[in-house]
Amino acid sequence: MKQQYIVGIDLGTSNTVVAYAAPGEQQVQLFEIEQLVGAGEVAARPLLPSVRFHPAAGELSPGDLQLPWPAAERSGSVGGQGEDTENAGAGAELALTGRFALELGAQVPGRLVTSAKSWLSHASVDRMAAILPWGAEEGVARVSPVAASASYLAHVRAAWGHRFAQAPLEQQQVILTVPASFDEGARALTLEAARQAGLPKLRLLEEPQAAFYDWLFRHRQTPDAELPGTRLLMVCDIGGGTTDLTLIQVTFKDGEPELTRIGVGDHLMLGGDNMDLALAHLVESRLPESGGTKLSAARFSQLTARCRAAKEQLLAPGAPESVLLTLLGGGARLIGGARSIELHRDEVLNMIVDGFMPRVAADQPVLQRRSGLVEFGLPYPADAGITRHVAAFLRRHREAARRALGEQGERLEPPAAQPAGNEQPLPGEQRLPVPDSVLFNGGVFRAEALSERLQATLADWRGAPLRLLHNENPDVAVARGAVAYALVRQGHGQRIGGGSARSYFLVLEDGSRQRQGICILPRGSEEGHEIRLPERTFSLRLGQPVRFYLASSVADTAYQPGQIASLDNEDFVRLPPIATVVQPQAGSSQREVRVELITGITEVGSLELHCVSIDNPARRWLLEFQLRGDGEATTASSEVLPPRFADAVKSIENIFGGRSQAVDSKEVRRLRGHLEHLLGKRDDWEMPLLRALFDALLQRARRRRRSPEHERLWLNLAGYCLRPGFGDAIDDWRIEQLSTLLSQGIQYVNESQNWSEWWTLWRRAAGGLPAETQELLLAELVPPLQSEAGKARNRPPAPISGSHDDMLRLVASLERLPVERKIEVGDWLLERLSRASEKPLGWWALGRIGARQPFYGSTHQVVAAADACRWLEGLLAVDWKKLEPAAFAATQLARLTGDRSRDLPAEVREEVVARLTAIGASSHWIEQLRTVVELDKADERRAFGESLPAGLRLVNDGCRTPQTPAAATAGS
Repeated sequence: MKQQYIVGIDLGTSNTVVAYAAPGEQQVQLFEIEQLVGAGEVAARPLLPSVRFHPAAGELSPGDLQLPWPAAERSGSVGGQGEDTENAGAGAELALTGRFALELGAQVPGRLVTSAKSWLSHASVDRMAAILPWGAEEGVARVSPVAASASYLAHVRAAWGHRFAQAPLEQQQVILTVPASFDEGARALTLEAARQAGLPKLRLLEEPQAAFYDWLFRHRQTPDAELPGTRLLMVCDIGGGTTDLTLIQVTFKDGEPELTRIGVGDHLMLGGDNMDLALAHLVESRLPESGGTKLSAARFSQLTARCRAAKEQLLAPGAPESVLLTLLGGGARLIGGARSIELHRDEVLNMIVDGFMPRVAADQPVLQRRSGLVEFGLPYPADAGITRHVAAFLRRHREAARRALGEQGERLEPPAAQPAGNEQPLPGEQRLPVPDSVLFNGGVFRAEALSERLQATLADWRGAPLRLLHNENPDVAVARGAVAYALVRQGHGQRIGGGSARSYFLVLEDGSRQRQGICILPRGSEEGHEIRLPERTFSLRLGQPVRFYLASSVADTAYQPGQIASLDNEDFVRLPPIATVVQPQAGSSQREVRVELITGITEVGSLELHCVSIDNPARRWLLEFQLRGDGEATTASSEVLPPRFADAVKSIENIFGGRSQAVDSKEVRRLRGHLEHLLGKRDDWEMPLLRALFDALLQRARRRRRSPEHERLWLNLAGYCLRPGFGDAIDDWRIEQLSTLLSQGIQYVNESQNWSEWWTLWRRAAGGLPAETQELLLAELVPPLQSEAGKARNRPPAPISGSHDDMLRLVASLERLPVERKIEVGDWLLERLSRASEKPLGWWALGRIGARQPFYGSTHQVVAAADACRWLEGLLAVDWKKLEPAAFAATQLARLTGDRSRDLPAEVREEVVARLTAIGASSHWIEQLRTVVELDKADERRAFGESLPAGLRLVNDGCRTPQTPAAATAGS
């Protein structure tokens, strides 16, 4: 077999770096990546900025974008490797990557894609949807976070192929690094980006480990001399997008180090990007002639890029005392509208060092605020103090750290210098166990002031200085370390042990309010080792989806396979659902199969979960993470359903069953009351019961047409039990089954109440309907809404008078419609509302369509702030005392989210506040315009149209992420 190159790729938030070792060699070299550094100018550089610039039509000529390899392999080409062709949008074929793209992004606002890696870990949006650049104006091409990441890898693949034509990258041994804190969803998306880039086979490696592997490789001749007395090492990797923390225990045996990773941190979206944003906010507040007005999202993105360059210049060795930062004007005022601000080195140092590395006591907790910074759609931590997060990390792993340091840790004398805040040092036996050695990595530590501050703070906590392992080039250490790791696997050096960084749990539903999970893979499990849970078996229906919900924890608690744990504390992180469809064997009449779960860590480094047949262990089904629209969920199991549930199903069978033809209309109408008699007041029905009732109704859907009363009742109950269309483990499957009824319509077209229940069914299920189905519904709704005449030529029987309000409620609930469709509907509504005869319900609908915070849709589908302002003008023109729904609609249109691409200007929000105050509106409405808060129950019910299922709470984080008091496996 032909020997392979070993290639390490650091797909960073700010830069992508590649290192390699030639076949049969142990020398690690940097691969300088050819890229555009100017118009038509190509140069090889060690860092490829992880950005994409989407030029306007005619802005750049094809010659300006010419790279040494064919255009089909170019990173930004539609249809090329790594491009999300479905979502890319017109014009993305001219996108460029690298240094020239970064420079253009600093000059032209709103066309630069940055921080795609951060978006991969942001589960509150569809990470496969074309949403970047975030907040870009209409006409700017967009790509998904996955496609953007893929385009950087595709550029690397093309550059490698140009230099090593006889050794295509996809045929080499490739190691791709990821943050240690990435959950399984983010890792799976990273692998998908690599697949799109034409790199289907690779191995994942955690970045802090890679950084230490690089250090070990550079000191491989004398590791014992370089690590004298080291028992516990912390790797602190702070890059552009994340702070990534890892603890490694060091012991020596026969003069050789034995290394074990004993702790990793939770995902912390805190790094150089946050520092750039903080500077940009400072500069924005000082811009002349701003009058306190915020810049647009596109202009602020441009300002952030310039602040990044200024920061790097001012924090570098030999930096000037100040730099002049200029923000160009827009349009015709490109030059005349330019504004300049002088940034001084001292103020930048103070802001960055004191703001992000405060010298705090070891027991100071992470600051908890109601919300963190939301910028460019990303939810950054509320507390920017990295040192407080480091202290919290060490507190979480204190027991493992004490064991590594020696039972009670080091009993050191109190330090001479007191920690900040005049806190008295803790006695030795109570002091936080602090590592004796530290390795800093990441571009942030190019600024010596930040490295020195973190060193000093750790020394305060420890009571003595730490040993700092020298990292000669933190920008490239991770890529180099990925190659060193592969060499170690070949027997050249010491491998870091420790297995899985997390314990994984299957979320259980046992009817209690306490969330519980069963451990299916303990922390420390090594790759290639399968773990079975023979005491937990499941009966799965063939041909139907099965989903399991998982949680993970990085805490150092020693769980055993099969152990039950409470998931209610903050140590546990919910993961995306994991699923498969168990297909029956050809010719078999078997409808169910009994299975057990088998888990393990793959060679790639990700969690793998199989369902294995108990009767035939050769039959196994791989469960895969579902990464579109992640959410928490529950599902029904027999243990949590009411005692008389079986009687309720019999009652449904009596009305809709195969032998129920002779049931009279009175008995049909009494079913709803009879179900409440058996199961309790229906407002108190919780999710497991509601979905179990829906399943019973769905099985009998064919018999809903026996009479107008049958149809009306079935539509009413089915919609009520499926609302809001998500929140349960297999709701998307239920929605798929329900959607087959859409083309059938209703049977009794002359019954106005049946039309009303028909539209209400779809409104209640709207949260689970995909965009295509929502567009089909809109196409059905628009003609009857726009025409009062009723029937249209060559159309099915139209909804008769009386269901107009229900149709309008449904239209307003379709949050996955394209933004342009929403604007069309909103403009039509606004025109209708100018008529005195129009019902006040139209104002509610307008507020829901233009709401700043969606209830289940992705935030990239929110109507632009400019259109919301235009609609708000119409709202401000009416008397809110007489039209109270208009006041509620204005609150939804002007609500504060913290994301400048969605938020209305401050002066507009204050105008709404003044009007609300004048009519004595709810204080909670006013608070929504001034602070990022969640809706209370009353407003939630009003905005949604009715109450949510008991126990279900909508979390307003920009995508459907329902929360329930308990969650369960599906298919049990």
